[in-house]
Amino acid sequence: MADQETIIIGGGHNGLICAIVLARAGQRVTVLEAGSNLGGMAAEREFHPGFRSALAQTLYAMPHSLIRELDLTAHGLDLATEPLPIKPLSIAGTPQSITASSLAGAEDDDTAAYPKYVAMLGKFAAALAPFWERTMPRVGATGMSDLMTFGKLGLKLRLLGKQDMLEFFRVATLPMRDLLDEYFSDDQLKAALCWDALVGSQLAPRSPNQAVLTLLNRMAGKDAGQHVVPKGGMPGLVRALENAAVKAGVTIRTDCTVESVRIEGDENGQRCIGVELQSGELLLSDRVVSSADPQTTFLNLVGAQHLEIEFTNRIRRLRNKGYVARVHLALSGLPAFKGLDSPKGRLIIAPTMDSIEFAWDAAKYGQLPEAPVMEVLIPSLQEPNLAPQGQHVLAANVMYVPHDLKSGWTPEHRAALLNTVLSELTRYAPGIQDLVLGSELLTPQDLAAQYRTTNGHWHHCEPAIDQLLMMRPTYEAAQYATPISGLYLCGAGCHPAGDVSGNPGRNAAREILA
Repeated sequence: MADQETIIIGGGHNGLICAIVLARAGQRVTVLEAGSNLGGMAAEREFHPGFRSALAQTLYAMPHSLIRELDLTAHGLDLATEPLPIKPLSIAGTPQSITASSLAGAEDDDTAAYPKYVAMLGKFAAALAPFWERTMPRVGATGMSDLMTFGKLGLKLRLLGKQDMLEFFRVATLPMRDLLDEYFSDDQLKAALCWDALVGSQLAPRSPNQAVLTLLNRMAGKDAGQHVVPKGGMPGLVRALENAAVKAGVTIRTDCTVESVRIEGDENGQRCIGVELQSGELLLSDRVVSSADPQTTFLNLVGAQHLEIEFTNRIRRLRNKGYVARVHLALSGLPAFKGLDSPKGRLIIAPTMDSIEFAWDAAKYGQLPEAPVMEVLIPSLQEPNLAPQGQHVLAANVMYVPHDLKSGWTPEHRAALLNTVLSELTRYAPGIQDLVLGSELLTPQDLAAQYRTTNGHWHHCEPAIDQLLMMRPTYEAAQYATPISGLYLCGAGCHPAGDVSGNPGRNAAREILA
């Protein structure tokens, strides 16, 4: 007899959400987390004595419906914080501040265009929102429920009205540069508005295909995709998920690394029967749900010997190279940025869309950018306990830093990148180097090793047009079930993609219970 009905590999937010939904439906569920803490990239890490930060430090993509369904506020989640404005940093000139409802510091024409731009995207995001929260039908599916899904999507778009529907189809495949050029003239503003469509991906402003869809996906979250820091930071979300899981009866085991997924086969085919731990312990179950990335799941935990060669080749070919590095600084005081009364908000260092493009040009050839573009946050302004009293944490997502650096990640290249980032920060915050007590650089290779994510990709695999919707991560595994009976996926490599939305975890649980 199986030890439990369901084993979930990975205690990140998707794994926990999947566990909660299944346990509330009456299943006996065990979550196995390799690390000492739950939460994955949303877990805090001490990077310098007394200074802490989480890699995923803001909440923006999780929909209201999921927060209500799991009753996370009753389990300790406190979202009573204001969304963070976007503040493009400038060496000289009037500082800008961008929220969902206002644009300050821009030219009159851009200020007038901004509400129209936001309204257009908001309308499209609302039309697509329900479809991030449900399973996409298989390619060629003709079942009634599948046809109804397509029909509802068509109806949602048709209800936009003929003009808006046609505009949606036009806009959805535009490069971000083309879209923003239609509305705005200021380069700095356009570069900042690009950011949420591009961050975490292998895209730049000129890149075609799915950047607009990625932006619309993120805008389907709470507060129209605006970033908030929950009370207690992102660990506050993780604690609420853990509380909800324990209340539902989920067994949680940390420091528990899965060595392999156990597969048995007979004349009726193959079936997943449980997992073997690194310790040698065998846990039997009716099903296994992996929140690990697809390549880790199929190539490392299952093994190619249990998969058809064509499926294995598609998994091997997934595009999943990470291009985001993380820099943490422990600061003795609050830095002063040019033009800003307060550095509270999401500070974007990307002077123009071309500066983003140039950084990407270097990265795709395995080189480091000469002028890095980045998003900077000082999370200790929202959560003072992240640093000793009067001191601060600076966290920067540095885009277009290749996982596969052409010359290799030597100590010299790591030091060079950190120095380049510090030099760029100093241009906007003179004297910041004198405040630095300690630092940490996490390259995509570091993210891969420490967070067990192939190639350090935020989304487990690139959210490209051929790796989205009913093709994510690939057909035969795009509806959370896999070619092996009893084995499911629930991580960021599933529809609709990464970010802390929880949709993959909830969708997978619903598919299992269907």
